[in-house]
Amino acid sequence: MHRSDKLKIFNDPIYGFIGIPGPLIFDLIETPYFQRLRRISQMGLSYLVYPGAHHTRFHHALGSMHLMGLAIQVLRMKRVDISPEEEEGLLVAILLHDIGHGPFSHAMEHSLVEGVSHEAISTHFMKLLNERFEGRLSTGIAIFKGSYPKKFMNQLVSSQLDMDRLDYLKRDSFYTGVAEGNINAERLITMLNVRKGELVVEEKGVYSVEKFLMARRFMYWQVYLHKTGLVAEQLLINCLKRARELHASGQHLEGSPPLLFFLENRITAAGFDDQVLQTFARLDDVDVMAAIKAWQWHEDFVLSTLCRMILNRRLLHIKLKNRPGKPSKFHEKFEAVQRQYGLSADETAYFVFEGSIENRAYDQEQQNINILRDNGKIIDVARASDQLNLKALSHTVTKYFRCYPKGGTLGERRAHG
Repeated sequence: MHRSDKLKIFNDPIYGFIGIPGPLIFDLIETPYFQRLRRISQMGLSYLVYPGAHHTRFHHALGSMHLMGLAIQVLRMKRVDISPEEEEGLLVAILLHDIGHGPFSHAMEHSLVEGVSHEAISTHFMKLLNERFEGRLSTGIAIFKGSYPKKFMNQLVSSQLDMDRLDYLKRDSFYTGVAEGNINAERLITMLNVRKGELVVEEKGVYSVEKFLMARRFMYWQVYLHKTGLVAEQLLINCLKRARELHASGQHLEGSPPLLFFLENRITAAGFDDQVLQTFARLDDVDVMAAIKAWQWHEDFVLSTLCRMILNRRLLHIKLKNRPGKPSKFHEKFEAVQRQYGLSADETAYFVFEGSIENRAYDQEQQNINILRDNGKIIDVARASDQLNLKALSHTVTKYFRCYPKGGTLGERRAHG
């Protein structure tokens, strides 16, 4: 494969200069599949709330790789055995962990491809690249999938204290300007160790873990699940749903070939083959946003209105509560909007809807964050912490939302009947 002799350094606003650790990593970054991540936003439509949140999955993948390099150095200093092949595998796994994200990241994860997670699509990409690189990604794939014998390696890539989370919290905090989400990722990494084949945090790092979990909780409620960002993403999902409905009925829609392919075909895990993967690889934020700009002039009231709402940030009103709203109030809103705009029940459901969101900052039932005591004992961080709020963070918090138009949000509609 052709290799460039250019300086292999990126200037990152979070960590400064990031070096590319080897020719394989450099060649993976050079592939069109990875370069596509420059056109996939890290935080979906969060820029409608935080104007600076325009960073991409490309940024995040490089940052996560940089942190993995630091973690490998720290663990080797503590006499943890990591061979050169395993080091390369760890870097491959974390570099490519998000390569399967579709347009606007999580916002549309199941809108274009049904029941296929971005992790599953990432695995498809890794297998394809592994063939092109003559098997050199095999160790990285095994680490990513959790089938590699050394469990701590998968935990560095995918756990409740992995390089992915350490980077995105620090990065998203920086680009949104939400200082409360900032964490000291480098300090946390220096506290890592391995015992009995599993990743642990040394006892002196317990307060850094507490701050990390509190920052994660804050970022989810204040940023990732912010009600304005939530309603914007719901509108985007509804927009694609309406477009698919119209396309199925034979109406003409403008759009790029890859986007129209996914509107025409319902792709599930069983049908996600190499041909579908190649089409998916041509799809990014640009396809979706260009379509939305074109669809804002479509004759269908529902589709054109949804598109204009997103483009002009004239969003639905949203109420977020700790318990479900009264069904009678919902039906009252639903019928009022239906009458006002002369819509059918199916059309009204695009503008008046409800749902729920969940968040658990720390899941004690899934790959615990274990603290290594000075006496050699290993205990869960929730037990090691002297703050009672860490136990509270292990409970799932559910909030309920209701969205509906307020005032003249939907604009003008055709006469009744």
